[in-house]
Amino acid sequence: MTRDPNTRTDTRYADRRQFLWQFGGGLGGIALAGLLDAEGLLAAPHFRPKAKRVVQLYMSGAASQCDTFDYKPRLIKDHGKAWDPGEKVELFQSNPGQTMRAPWAWQRYGACGKWINDCVAPLGDCVDDIAFVHNMVSKSNVHGPATFMQATGFVLPGFPSMGAWISYGLGRMTDNLPAFVVLPDPRGFPPNGPQNWGSAFLPAEHQATMVRPSNKTPIADLFAPKDSFVTPKSDTDMQAALAKLNRRHESERPGDSRLDARIRSYEMAARMQLSAPEVLDLAKEPKHILRMYGLDSLDIPLQMGISEKAEIQYFGRNCLVARRLLERGVRFVQVWSGADNGFPRRNWDSHEDIERDHWPLGRGLAMGAAALLKDLKQRGMLDDTIVLWTTEFGRMPCSQGSKGRDHNPFVFTNWLAGGGIKGGVSHGDSDEWSYKPADPKQANYCYDVHATILHLLGIDHEKLTVRHNGIDRRLTDVHGHLISEIMA
Repeated sequence: MTRDPNTRTDTRYADRRQFLWQFGGGLGGIALAGLLDAEGLLAAPHFRPKAKRVVQLYMSGAASQCDTFDYKPRLIKDHGKAWDPGEKVELFQSNPGQTMRAPWAWQRYGACGKWINDCVAPLGDCVDDIAFVHNMVSKSNVHGPATFMQATGFVLPGFPSMGAWISYGLGRMTDNLPAFVVLPDPRGFPPNGPQNWGSAFLPAEHQATMVRPSNKTPIADLFAPKDSFVTPKSDTDMQAALAKLNRRHESERPGDSRLDARIRSYEMAARMQLSAPEVLDLAKEPKHILRMYGLDSLDIPLQMGISEKAEIQYFGRNCLVARRLLERGVRFVQVWSGADNGFPRRNWDSHEDIERDHWPLGRGLAMGAAALLKDLKQRGMLDDTIVLWTTEFGRMPCSQGSKGRDHNPFVFTNWLAGGGIKGGVSHGDSDEWSYKPADPKQANYCYDVHATILHLLGIDHEKLTVRHNGIDRRLTDVHGHLISEIMA
């Protein structure tokens, strides 16, 4: 079934949303649709789901697969020798250097015996719950387009993010919090900024609500300034009057979702004034949980560069906030590690020095992600929560200069865990160099990961479509297959 979200008219037949809109009529129909949506009764999975929520851990700048999860003895054996994959290699900003091994040792973990680098060793405790996909390929070696591809399924701007699609397809799980929340790196945005979590041509209400736990005001404009003349009563009265005016204005302009989204955002903001402070109050967490996430203190100073302690605290805090959001009914949470390029470096784009950058970032990632997986599991939530770890592309097996690595769009790693994912497996080998897929015909793209996640949520990725500019658009474009080897 194809829908046009701007005209609210189905190009084939009316679904339940359109039926309520067209025949429920006026404010009563709007209210009824809102209540049913909040209860999840408008969402119509195509088949029985194994998961109901997702958290995406996004490493901005291109985390190196061959220094973290993709163990290659050939790189250790040939370290320092000329790197020759048997073909001409064009890199992003350098010429191929010598073969370069990871700066740190590798160890086996878990019953599955998965090789994990010491850089991300804390995740070794969780490998039996994780499915690694080592033959991921990107269509771009430029950060902006490649980041878009992993976030939205397209290398071009103007397309909805995965979280927006899931919010649109399944609706909210709670009336008090949004369906989609993003937690950026506290130092800034990744390439493309908020477009990575936007709704594009979907109704605007499905874009992410941004929460920045490290800020004095984690959610912008949620509360009036302390020295403001606004009182709780006057704020309530103003919201009621504004809603009437907005609905009257909207009734005269059918087919434009923006005002409806603005109205809904005001209504959600009013509810979040009560719910958000409790969600973000980490002081209520037991001390052993805080320690598990690497939080020996909740007073975390902001630094613009990279250090191990800071990365552990930044990412750990966001992972803990993510867990609190998920358990309170948020359907999709996106957690970012790394901001746009700056000086000193503050992301995973380690052209200059892998050892300097990836060690602190890797330790922060591993401690936060391991804590999140263990915490979800001990609460019985991992069974119906998908955790996805990704980055925009990988890094080369040869050196750039003497210590860095250039971009590698030809192969990189994703991993998944939780709802419906088979743990303790590694799927899709890269070649002996971690340069390209071992079998180029069997490479996996973001479309395949997205299709698999949608399937586990009960959605057929080919049927969740929206007509936009005369084209039936979907998250997976015209691609995508289920990665059945990683599905339980």
